[in-house]
This record gives sequence, C-alpha cells and structure tokens, in this order.
Amino acid sequence: MLKRRFVPALHRHSLFKPHRSTIWMLGKPVKNIEVNKGLSVSNLMKQFGLAGGFTAKKLADAADIFREMEGDKECLKFLSFPADMISTGTRGVIKDLIKNKLADVVITTCGMMDHDLARVWKDYYAGTASANDAELRKAGINRLYNVFIPNSSYGTILEDKLIPILREAAKTKKEYSTSELVAFIGESIKDEPNAEESIAYWAWKNGIPVVIPGFTDGSFGAQIWLYSQKDKEFRVNPVADENMLADLVFKAKKSGALMLGGGISKHHVIWWSQFKSGLDYAIYMTTAVDWDGSLSGAKLEEAVSWGKIKPKAKYINVEGDVTVLLPLLYGAYLG
Repeated sequence: MLKRRFVPALHRHSLFKPHRSTIWMLGKPVKNIEVNKGLSVSNLMKQFGLAGGFTAKKLADAADIFREMEGDKECLKFLSFPADMISTGTRGVIKDLIKNKLADVVITTCGMMDHDLARVWKDYYAGTASANDAELRKAGINRLYNVFIPNSSYGTILEDKLIPILREAAKTKKEYSTSELVAFIGESIKDEPNAEESIAYWAWKNGIPVVIPGFTDGSFGAQIWLYSQKDKEFRVNPVADENMLADLVFKAKKSGALMLGGGISKHHVIWWSQFKSGLDYAIYMTTAVDWDGSLSGAKLEEAVSWGKIKPKAKYINVEGDVTVLLPLLYGAYLG
C-alpha cells in the first residue's frame, strides 16, 4: 500500500509568493467604486484613481496632471480642439475653461468658429445617428452624428452676420492674423443676447489668442473668401499667428497642453512645442487608433521620439469621447 505523500498548498509555495524584490512593482490595492446619491464629481474622480482599472484610472491621472499644470505659474498652457464638439453642449465646458483663464492660447479649426458663432444666433438640435440622411437633405437639415443643424442655423446665418462684421474689420485695417480676426469678431458680438455663451467672446474678453491654422476649411473661411472677392485688399495672414506663437513659446519657461481630439489643432501644439524641447505637461483625449499611422491616433509617447514632448514630462493618453471625459475632468478640477 502506497503511503500518502504530503503536498504543500500551492499558495504557500515560494513560486506563488511575490518576491521581496518585486514588491515595489505593486501599486495601491484596487478599490471598488461606490456610487451614492449626492456623489460629487470630485469624489467620483478620487474613486477612479483607486479603481485600478482602464480609462477611469487614466482619467483620474489626467485630472492630477491638469491640476498640477494649472498651478504651475511658469507654464504656458495650450488648449486645442477640433470643431465637432462645439456643436454639442461640450462647448459650454470649453467656454468656461477660457472664461476662467485656464488656457493661455487656443489652437483650433475653422469649424469651431462656424459652430460657435452660428449658435450665438441660432439653435442646433438633438437628433439621431440613425436618421434617413436623404430625407434630412430634402428637409434642409445637416447631420453631425446625432446633432441636427438646419441650413438656417448654419451657412445662411453665418453669411448674413459675418459679412457685415468683416466689412467693419476692413475699415480698421486690411490685414489680420487669424487670432486678431477672431478677437475682432469676439468684440463685435459682445452686445448679442447669447454672447456670453461664446468661445470667441470670452477669448476676446480675456485676451486669449485663438489660432486657426486651417482657417479656410469651413464656412468661416468661406465668408472671408466671399468678402475678399469685393475687397481685394482684405486678407488674413496666418504667418502673423506663427510669429505670435514663436514669441510665446520661446519666452516660456515651461509649456503644457490639454489636447481634445487630434488633427491639425493637436499637431500645431506639439509642432511648436518641439522648438522649446517639448511639452512639460500633456493630456490627450482621443477616440482614434494608432495603428493607422494617423496624427490623431498617435499616442503621446510617439511625440517623445520627435522631441515634441519631453521624455520626463507628465503626460497621459485618455481614450474616449471628449463629450463625456472633459466635463468629468473639469468638474474634478473645480472640486
């Protein structure tokens, strides 16, 4: 008869114990998120930081970086974003960032001015992504995913309102940088009932330059072109924006950026940052993937290889929809 052999419990075996030299690799224990009535955004974000999981933890880390960046008085702060989110309620959060002077310079796209200005005068509407687009076309409604934009709320109103403003701008001088023209428009709408909902208005009010590298790619640019057909001397000079950015970047001791989405607005921030050895702080929110080689999908680590972000910078990529992530980030900052 065979004698029973003693087999030690696996969890007691040295192979299954963390070695003393590897204990440093372990972070804080993962904690459950507890959602209760009256839970504040700030408290939720603190719980995200202890959740140990996926995007929630990354967003909490982003909130910490944002808070540190905003508290750094030596840091030149960039805010970049494309146009699409300005068609949504997220426009209000971005407007508040500028209203509360949490950015020193904004870099964005032509369509930002389209949506920001159009919504000063007309409403956009909640729609559905599953609409019949041929029927929408017949009805004179443009669909931006699940936002419905009537023609009367977009091209028509922009032409009616912007051409007279450009005419007034031309009386002052004939050449503008994009940031100067945005400031002129921001001042021009100051007496509109909905002016304080506008990004352009608050950028002018607080002296925050709004740079639009691709300023012809939308209705805003189309109105500039249309007006220039009658006034051949009127022009927009984007090189003047580059001179202004050079002055800001080269004088700054540090630089940081909150980049919402990619494209030209993101790239213009990191492009200029390379001339001062790269960003010291960077938060990038995106839904794009990196395996197609696109700039929008490129993680911030890739920018380190180009010298656009410092190797020892505090930076993080947060994957997800800005319309969800940004209100949470800003809410946590406000406490």
